[in-house]
Amino acid sequence: MTSSRAAQPAVPTADVRISVGVVDVVVLAPAPHGRRDRWRVLTLRRAVGVRCTGAWELVHGRIEPGELPADAARREVLEETGLVVQRLYALAVNPFYLTPRNTIQMAVVFAAVVEHASVVMLSDEHDATAWRTPTAAITQLAWPREHEAVRYAIHLLRDGDAGAVEDVLRIPDA
Repeated sequence: MTSSRAAQPAVPTADVRISVGVVDVVVLAPAPHGRRDRWRVLTLRRAVGVRCTGAWELVHGRIEPGELPADAARREVLEETGLVVQRLYALAVNPFYLTPRNTIQMAVVFAAVVEHASVVMLSDEHDATAWRTPTAAITQLAWPREHEAVRYAIHLLRDGDAGAVEDVLRIPDA
C-alpha cells in the first residue's frame, strides 16, 4: 500500500547550504589559420597527489572572500596557466552537491579568450596541458558539465565574439 504523504527528505531542506564559491573557465585561443575550427580549448591534467588525480579538466578554482566571480576567473587563469585573459564572458552557473559539507555549490562558468595558444606555465595542481579542438577537449574532459561549457562557449563565440549579446555577456575589462 502506498502512502498519500510524500516521502520526507533525510536532511531537512533548510539544513542544506547553498554557496557560490567556485569558478570554471573555458580558456580559448584562436585556432591556426586555415583550420576548420575557430578555437582551441585549453585542457589541464590533475597532478598526482591532488583530488581527481589524472583527470583532464578546465581551469577551476575558489572565489576568495570579497572577490567577484569574474575577478576570480581571471586570477585562476593566471595562477593555473600563466596566461592573461584578453576577453571574458559569463556563460552559466552550474550547481553540484558537496556531500561532506551538505552544501549545494554553485560554480560560475566563464569563457576566457587569450591571445594565442602559447606555452602554459602549470601550477602544482596540474602536470600536463593540451590545446585541443573543441571536439577533442569534450572527449578528454572528465566532468560532463565541462562538456556543456565547452559547447556553449564555442556556440557563443562561433563568429569570434558574442554577436548581438556581446554587450550582455562580455565582462568589462578589470
